[in-house]
Amino acid sequence: MKIVLDANVVVAAFASHGLCETIFEYCLDSHDILVSESLIDDIRRNLIKKIKLPQQLVRQIVALLRENATILEPHPLPSDVSRDPDDAAVLGLAVVGKADYLVTGDKDLLALKQFEAIQIVSPRDFSTKVHEA
Repeated sequence: MKIVLDANVVVAAFASHGLCETIFEYCLDSHDILVSESLIDDIRRNLIKKIKLPQQLVRQIVALLRENATILEPHPLPSDVSRDPDDAAVLGLAVVGKADYLVTGDKDLLALKQFEAIQIVSPRDFSTKVHEA
């Protein structure tokens, strides 16, 4: 499967041991993670500002993403595709990568439930779906 993990999911994976960490590791091992440069920048910024990780550790996380994910340029979408105009970039990434899932905690994205053929799910719902398969 091709999966887009939104920045909030990746940041949560490194903030504490829990569901997002398990999902991140599962996707690294078993699926194709899709990222863009802007998503990597967002992850980097939040790892530093929100959870205050040391610069060296953030560089290692970014390197891990670059080595293990597919980096794509998001398909341009109109800013009104979601309630939050900033969500167009992550949706555009999912579209260009033909993602099966977009895993996010973002309420504006979750409200869509699906975009084109892409299922938009919370980390909990994603975990449930993959464990049922």
